[in-house]
Amino acid sequence: MFTGIIQAVGEIIQTRPIIDHGNNGLSLCISTGELDLSDVKIGDSIAVNGVCLTATSLIIGKFTVDVSQETLSCTEGLNQTGMRVNLEKALRLSDRLGGHLVSGHVDAIGLVVKFEPVGESYELIIRAPDSILRYLTHKGSITVNGVSLTVNQVEGNEFSINLIPHTLAMTTLRELAPEMRVNLETDMLARYVAKLLSI
Repeated sequence: MFTGIIQAVGEIIQTRPIIDHGNNGLSLCISTGELDLSDVKIGDSIAVNGVCLTATSLIIGKFTVDVSQETLSCTEGLNQTGMRVNLEKALRLSDRLGGHLVSGHVDAIGLVVKFEPVGESYELIIRAPDSILRYLTHKGSITVNGVSLTVNQVEGNEFSINLIPHTLAMTTLRELAPEMRVNLETDMLARYVAKLLSI
């Protein structure tokens, strides 16, 4: 479990194919940026751009993870060397829940429609697939590339978010541009409520 509060920005510095019983996934080596790995051990979870991955090795200033072909097929940006990524270590029960409960399981890929300054902040508009629209609501939570954000408005297949300067400074969201694809995870509570109501 995660909170969507990004702890550091890292970079995918190497990708290596995994050929193991038809897996066809990738092993990634990721630089940690300012992420402190002193309390992380092999087997722990780290969210990389909103995707929960397991640390397979820990080296000073970097760590490795394996990504299955299934995960690569339903996420964005994990196969690109040089890609800057948002990083968050798994939540401990004693930690503050500063964002919202995030599982690290991407629900869909969204498309950036607009990313423009509005005063000191930026307006971000994303087009989402039909499959997650029922979980999006005014002032509800959404995770974009691992960042916990609040939905301002939903119109048709598009939703808007206001990004404050602090969020832009601490994450890779400042690098967004129209036509870029982003990892989306909807609010976990909204999904469970929808499931219960459909019984």
